[in-house]
Amino acid sequence: MKALGPAVVKGLRLVCSDMWKPYLNVLATEAGQALHVLDRFHITQHMNQAVSQAVNQAVEQVRRAEGTRLKAESKEEAKQLKNMRWSLLRKGSRVRGKARKKLNALIASKLETARAWELKETFLHFWKYKSPLWAAGFLDAWCDRAQRSRLEPMQNVARMLRNHEELLLNWFRAKGEMSSAAVEGLHNNIRVITRRSCRIRTFKAMEMALYHTLGRLPEPVSTHRFC
Repeated sequence: MKALGPAVVKGLRLVCSDMWKPYLNVLATEAGQALHVLDRFHITQHMNQAVSQAVNQAVEQVRRAEGTRLKAESKEEAKQLKNMRWSLLRKGSRVRGKARKKLNALIASKLETARAWELKETFLHFWKYKSPLWAAGFLDAWCDRAQRSRLEPMQNVARMLRNHEELLLNWFRAKGEMSSAAVEGLHNNIRVITRRSCRIRTFKAMEMALYHTLGRLPEPVSTHRFC
């Protein structure tokens, strides 16, 4: 904020960020007039992490508590959870072939893993709404369902979404025009340059490397030629 200056900060109308608390505090204090939009990328990332935990936890619970019984009663049911981790974490429409058949069989079961996957897939519809009012209704219904799922990781996600509901709905108020995708791409390029420039010892040298690479500036003329 200091680098931008008070004139620029006061002129901000839309701001996009993730849910890191220091960001929320600074933006509320310094740029309270701007509409604060929570980035879709970070919401989806939280969801995927929570579902991953729910899947792993559900698989372990099923294997430990029901493993013996499933093997004795139905070997096919026990096999439903084998080698399914990545199929469950991927978007449902991208799972095809034999993996899709196994996924359909798992969804038809009453296992906790199937409930976690269904909640994850259902939440994707949230981003298709245009009206903040309808999006709020969907979010409220989804959170109620997640709380009743008895899956702790999904319940944690529901509480997180409820705590940030107003900021989350600002994405729809901004008509989906705000995203931190460009910033995330820039950040990724910076990390690549940082790893590649492991022998740079000063911040000034690192700054020059970033400007030259990201800005595509011409290399300085060198006395020697290198092959």
